[in-house]
Amino acid sequence: MAERKNIIYIYCKHDKESLDKKSKVEEVLHQEGFSMTESHEDANIIISLGNDGSFLQAVRKTGFRQDCLYAGITLNNKPGFYCDFDYNNVSKMLHLIRHAELKVRQYPLIEVKIDEHQPFYCLNEFSIRSNIIRMFTLDILIDDTLFETFLGDGVIVSTPTGSTAYNKSVGGAVVDPMLPCFQVTELASVNTNTFRTLGSPFIMSGTRKLKLRVHQDGNDFPSMAADNEALGIRRVENVEIQLSSKKIKTVKLKDNSFWEKVARIYL
Repeated sequence: MAERKNIIYIYCKHDKESLDKKSKVEEVLHQEGFSMTESHEDANIIISLGNDGSFLQAVRKTGFRQDCLYAGITLNNKPGFYCDFDYNNVSKMLHLIRHAELKVRQYPLIEVKIDEHQPFYCLNEFSIRSNIIRMFTLDILIDDTLFETFLGDGVIVSTPTGSTAYNKSVGGAVVDPMLPCFQVTELASVNTNTFRTLGSPFIMSGTRKLKLRVHQDGNDFPSMAADNEALGIRRVENVEIQLSSKKIKTVKLKDNSFWEKVARIYL
């Protein structure tokens, strides 16, 4: 049996094009002396094929493992925030791995608990929105103290790496992933004599705890998502969110920092 450090699991979509490219990557890996597995639990390196969305799915479907390395390979020659490597140059990635020319970066997660359900994790963001054509009301508590009562479309809670995704598209700040924190961004908040909110994104220390208390006024069946996956939980009263002690480890190019990616993609 091969050494555990050489065992790779590849995650990709199940369409023909993705599966064909997966087979070609596996062939190159075999030629370079790596072993493959169809069970992510047996792997030491987990590779996603696709875009950043595929990477998020790979991390989620493999259980946010703490004892392995994740790597993203893009299929469209457009590196993303999580995908440092290109399908057309897999050999370069293997050369860098063998010659220790990569850096290991740890990305923070947020932990989310909805009512009495089991906690789950998000690498990008957790979002909660009204599920009907009307606004809904949330009490937002920080460390069990009421901060504001929100009326509007919803709220996004993002990690630093997730700050460049949905959060940025609605005016949230881009946050350095080396900061242990998370961000709260309101969606279309309404400010009246009755409801007053901060009206801007705010960044919280990783030691803080956030609680969202849904007013039970007939709009207590919100739409929720963890990263790019919808949640099937229906009735909701309380959502508790905090920065997790868990982090996922990814491999990245030495000359491809978070801020270099931001400049390349957005500037």
